[in-house]
Amino acid sequence: MTPSLGRTTFQTKFFLAAFSAAVIALGVAGALFATTMRRQIDERIEATLVAEARLAADLLARGTPFANVSEPDEEADRLGQLIGARVTFIAPDGRVLGDSSETLDGVAAMENHGQRPEVVAARETGLGRSRRYSSTVKIDMLYIAVPVKHPAIGFVRVALPLTDVRHQLQPVLTATLAALSLALLGGAVIAWLLSARIGRRVRLIAEVAHRYRQGDLTPPRLGFGDDELGTVARALDESVQEVGRQLAQQARDRGRMEAILAGMSEGVIVVDPQGRLQLVNDAARQMLKLEKAAVGRPYVETIRLPAIAALVGGVLSGRTREALQLSPPRDPSRTILATAAAAAGSVAHGVILVLHDITELRRVDQIRRDFVANVSHELRTPLTAIRGYVEALSDGDASVEDSRRFLDVIARHTHRMERLVKDLLRLARLDAGQETLDVIACDTRNLAETVIADLASAAEERGQRVEVTIAPGAETIRADPTKLHDALRNLVANAITYAPEQTTIRIEAAPSAGRVSLAVSDDGPGIPEEDLSRVFERFYRVDKSRSRDPGGTGLGLAIVKHLIELHGGSVRAENVAEGGTRFVLTLPT
Repeated sequence: MTPSLGRTTFQTKFFLAAFSAAVIALGVAGALFATTMRRQIDERIEATLVAEARLAADLLARGTPFANVSEPDEEADRLGQLIGARVTFIAPDGRVLGDSSETLDGVAAMENHGQRPEVVAARETGLGRSRRYSSTVKIDMLYIAVPVKHPAIGFVRVALPLTDVRHQLQPVLTATLAALSLALLGGAVIAWLLSARIGRRVRLIAEVAHRYRQGDLTPPRLGFGDDELGTVARALDESVQEVGRQLAQQARDRGRMEAILAGMSEGVIVVDPQGRLQLVNDAARQMLKLEKAAVGRPYVETIRLPAIAALVGGVLSGRTREALQLSPPRDPSRTILATAAAAAGSVAHGVILVLHDITELRRVDQIRRDFVANVSHELRTPLTAIRGYVEALSDGDASVEDSRRFLDVIARHTHRMERLVKDLLRLARLDAGQETLDVIACDTRNLAETVIADLASAAEERGQRVEVTIAPGAETIRADPTKLHDALRNLVANAITYAPEQTTIRIEAAPSAGRVSLAVSDDGPGIPEEDLSRVFERFYRVDKSRSRDPGGTGLGLAIVKHLIELHGGSVRAENVAEGGTRFVLTLPT
């Protein structure tokens, strides 16, 4: 990553810190060195002056007394030239007898030196030292005084200007500053190299962290180093890799869970302990008409059904609630069974709400009940008739003609019961998928004429005619001829039964969108619109105008629907605008 402008980089900070540390260290070291050297030079100069003063005192002690007043000053001048310092001879009473820096007249004019600090110290201890401004020569001086065993001279004082001392220190200080400058330059180079190396490693770690933040957990190609920074970076990298593995596992688990939940027909809603929605699968959204943005919001604001909200609230409060049945909003025809339980056995983990759409189960159960009731009704009617006529025959009072008529009625109702049982068994086989197809190319006209021949007597009895129309392209239908014959025969028989006498029944075949349509229409009273979608249900009856049933089982249209769907086709009923009903079979070619 490139550092943003205006922000100091870690490398710069490290360089400044290292360079500052070097400057401080070298500055302290230079100050200590300079102070030490100055002290040592001062001590050496002072020791030299002490030695020179004592040498002068020793020379004076071995010499002869001075013959006149000028000799002490001349001797001071000679010694001053020899040792390169100012030499002053002081009498025991403090009078100045000679000075290498003054003329004889100047010496006479000098004030008494008996109370000068160095003289006082020399008198008391044998050696006097002093640093002070000299009013005579007008500069700062270093004075060393020693006593002398001489008849006229009491003390010898050697002085050196402090400027000379500083001049002697100057080369040392210059060399020290030069060495410090070189050391500082070297420290800056070393600090820059170290900061650049560490900066590269820090940038590497930052780049790896940036990749990790973007989701790329590929391990870095370069190592982090073997020092503490590398150890920390490796520890963090291992932690991130472990977290990445755990997140990947969680993502896989969540993906499997979401796939399972998405494939479930049951609705699942998870609510956290604070009452916020954490998970809502598609089935639950469809059942309760929830928005996708509902996750994260309180369930009382999202679930508009008070019964479900009360169910979830009761479980969150620690109460056990029974399952409840309800209808979803804006869809009262459906029935939902809702159950709620604590997640992971404790409300501390939230609540899981499961919604079961039992509409189809209830519908199937109702169909089963209706089916049982209809079968019972259909069987009770012929059984009642058979029982009555059997009792009449059992009395023995019936004539031969009545007995024959009673037996005909019994035979007719027995035949009707036989057909009912036969149709029920066939529907059971169709429901169980036990009917197989033998699909071949069937001649449409031949199929229709075979059905007409089977029902010719019934149609002639009611004075009805059956017309067949085959459009181009529909001359052949690929189907099981036996099953298609049964379906078409049931439709034609149904039309003969319910159409008025002296009317025409039409069988029409035509191609339709890559398929073949086979239609049977009549001129009867038609079917009410609300009953058109239910005429193919078992035992379903329309109003009384079509309820006349001269022997039908009420299962014919249901069998037709199953047979056509077995072929992969469809069947529908519709009213004709001119009057009558039209049943259309659509089959694949």
